[in-house]
Amino acid sequence: MKLDYQKKLAAKVAGVGLDRVKLDPEKADMISEAITRSDIKRLIRSKAIRILPKRGTSRARSRERPRRKGPGRRKGGKYSRLSRKSRWINKVRALRRELRIMKEKGMIDINMYRYLYRRLSRFESVAHLRSYVMREVQRSG
Repeated sequence: MKLDYQKKLAAKVAGVGLDRVKLDPEKADMISEAITRSDIKRLIRSKAIRILPKRGTSRARSRERPRRKGPGRRKGGKYSRLSRKSRWINKVRALRRELRIMKEKGMIDINMYRYLYRRLSRFESVAHLRSYVMREVQRSG
């Protein structure tokens, strides 16, 4: 039994595409008798004709793709993404954190800690600070 006309009419009545209209195969004979828009509306209310919910776009593939952040993608000057001040704050905080850890582990005493704390601006990175401390420890010990 062909129900193409009823399906097309149901899609028009509901304002959706043909893919979202599902006809109940058990009530096919009742659906085949429906020829007017009001008949179709009655069948939709009685669930003989179902209108499926809208399908969304899956974001799964876009989430799993790695972000493109290479040098070719970057626009603006050297400090447009992270200002000089922010970079400085991050560096000093990391150095202070490392210095405190060294003091707690007993790698340096309080006098060395105070000496280095005042001169942290001379160090480029945590690795630079560590190498300096190791050199000083070897020299004195």
